[in-house]
Amino acid sequence: MTTTTERPSIRQRPAAVILTPSAEARVARLMDEAPADAIGVKLSTPRRGCSGLAYSVDYVTAANPLDERIETPGGTFFIDGGSVLYLIGSTMDWVEDDFTAGFVFQNPNAKGSCGCGESFTV
Repeated sequence: MTTTTERPSIRQRPAAVILTPSAEARVARLMDEAPADAIGVKLSTPRRGCSGLAYSVDYVTAANPLDERIETPGGTFFIDGGSVLYLIGSTMDWVEDDFTAGFVFQNPNAKGSCGCGESFTV
């Protein structure tokens, strides 16, 4: 008697952070202008600011196996492994107006932020 065992299908895990089309386009532009040794762009949440954590976006020159990796049309976007828990479910957008330009985050984990919007607390 032979039995066949079906392997359960593996569900694709959703990305920790959702990038809007505008954010993806900005990542692509950053990669077009990146230093030669850059392999992607990385989002992290270093401790700073009046509320405790801040968003930081920088070039990456070496992959860290603990980082989350998101492939975008314009290049690889990394999320710092130590920051993922603070960012799960967030949306990252790129916004430009007459006076400012920058990434804007909608973070469901943030319990508060400072008055200037540069830092947040969880």
